[in-house]
Amino acid sequence: MKSVDIGPLLDEGHWSGYQKLLVLAAALTIVLDGVDNQLLSVAIPALMTEWSLPGTAFSPVVASGLIGMMLGGAIAGIVGDRLGRRVALLGSVFAFGVLTTAIRFADDVQMLGVLRFFAGLGLGGAMPNAASLAAEYVPRRQRPFAVTLTIVCVPLGGALAGFVGARILPELGWRTLFGVGGLMPLVLGLVLIWILPESPRFLARHRNRWPELETLMRRMGHDVPQGSEFSDSTEAARSASLKELFVPEFRRDTFALCVSFFFCLFAAYGGVFWLPTLLRGAGFDLATASNGLLAFNLGGVGGALLGAGIISRVGSRVTMLSMCVGAIAGAAIVASMAVGPPPTFVLFAMLAWVGGLINGTQTTMYALAAHVYPASIRATGVGTAVAFGRVGGVLSSSAPALAAGSPRFFSLLAVLMALVFVALAAVRRHIPRLTTER
Repeated sequence: MKSVDIGPLLDEGHWSGYQKLLVLAAALTIVLDGVDNQLLSVAIPALMTEWSLPGTAFSPVVASGLIGMMLGGAIAGIVGDRLGRRVALLGSVFAFGVLTTAIRFADDVQMLGVLRFFAGLGLGGAMPNAASLAAEYVPRRQRPFAVTLTIVCVPLGGALAGFVGARILPELGWRTLFGVGGLMPLVLGLVLIWILPESPRFLARHRNRWPELETLMRRMGHDVPQGSEFSDSTEAARSASLKELFVPEFRRDTFALCVSFFFCLFAAYGGVFWLPTLLRGAGFDLATASNGLLAFNLGGVGGALLGAGIISRVGSRVTMLSMCVGAIAGAAIVASMAVGPPPTFVLFAMLAWVGGLINGTQTTMYALAAHVYPASIRATGVGTAVAFGRVGGVLSSSAPALAAGSPRFFSLLAVLMALVFVALAAVRRHIPRLTTER
């Protein structure tokens, strides 16, 4: 029986069309995660009218969803490392699909908050496992791009939520919106049951699943002998537990990643929650305020993809710290501008710039976290850092400075990104420059 070390095969091998398909499949789960995550923001104006409630009445609902996402990220990360990324990811997709569909039956804020909390468990659980799968399907030199391409689908899904909502809400109402939003991940989940394999690195740690790994490696283009024994020399074997994240080898990076996620998600969610309100308060109409959020989100897509491409050339330290500096400068410039009607190209360009660099930093942090931890604790590490970041997201939903006018709003974003800069500078295991091409 021949022994096969999958580490060098995966890290230094080619990036086949099948591997690209697998990354696309993982990314699609995050597109729909982003859709269902932001459906509530799209639906709140309609809910305010139907239930005769002010917008502040929905702040606890927003917070409950973020708390669910925080817990879901931590729990699903551990589940992914112990039972498999595929199991945890598909379980999360079905969970947020079912619970989002159930929201259409809510009749009051309390029921809406409960359903949003449980939907949040699935929404938060999908991302660390999708990021881990994307990292473990592809060669080392493509890993930052693959992970970022997956996570960048969150703002892409948010933009899609606004697009779908604008077409469904006026004619069919918010209940139909949540019904459609919940049905899409359920359909995708059923498809992925048949086409999405488990992580090869996870399979390598379980002898009873080596035949499955043998088939997967061949589909990836690696000619492994039948009946092979598998090992993974490039990944340290560790038990999947939180305490492994705080051993001396990882302690500093774990703390630094948690802090960076906390302040970056505070800034990113602050933009999503409060930017439309700020623009409305500045005198813009509803359509312009929505377009401002669209620019913020779409800028994030471009910033993340650009950042991922640069990381492979110069490494993550220079790239991510430069993105933080750009976000700080952009937020400071907007804070000094007179924000008010009529809408101008300069204003929307700056919103895209700031949103692009904040969201770009956030999404590339998933690639950094996936690089810091070995495969056996990767989902736990990513999930824990993101869960800590969700606390910042929860706080942003009720931060009064974020809704107190343009100068304070963007000045606070600048301060938050300065703190992200400090935390990212403290990370020791940044992604190195990868120049090998095949």
